[in-house]
Amino acid sequence: METEIIKQSGDFVNTRMKSLFVAQDKKPARLKEINFARLTPFQRGLIVTDGTVTRFIEAYTFAPVEVVLLDQKRQTLSSDNNWLQLPAGEEVISRQVTLQTQRESASTPIIHTYADSLIALKRLPKPVLEGLESDKQGLGRLLQHSGLETRRELLWCGIEILKDMPPAIAHLEGETFISRAYLVLANQEPLMLINEKFPL
Repeated sequence: METEIIKQSGDFVNTRMKSLFVAQDKKPARLKEINFARLTPFQRGLIVTDGTVTRFIEAYTFAPVEVVLLDQKRQTLSSDNNWLQLPAGEEVISRQVTLQTQRESASTPIIHTYADSLIALKRLPKPVLEGLESDKQGLGRLLQHSGLETRRELLWCGIEILKDMPPAIAHLEGETFISRAYLVLANQEPLMLINEKFPL
């Protein structure tokens, strides 16, 4: 009886959590399904939060989160991007960062998140663009400080083994991470497509 109750509870959690993602059936083939009932509350919170991940991690860890910029560049789309609703040839910003906290009396930080973002350049407000080019802040904080009204739309989530990592975090290659993708929308248009990966 107790085992059946636990199973029903787990089924409810998985169904409820997956219903928050509007394109779960379109997740990349490399992603495996998540059993949400087996995750910690912290991990479940990271997956479904629609606020700034930086603030969520700081509230949980009681430690300041450092945003480490790994790479950021302008590039031209080689094909249509349906999620951002942009045609081939459109200019975007590609950006990779980690969110990390420092361990006490340790030389290596704890990496909480690796984020890979694609940003629609022509829709980006000037204060956010200037912030991207000059500040080491997370995207969420830059958007907040700009005063731009935005909303987030969770697309999909899953489990994946990291591959082709930037040199600065190549040591994470082969590790298992929870992955989620979401859109940031402003003025009813997609502004950013963000993929965040959290250590499992």
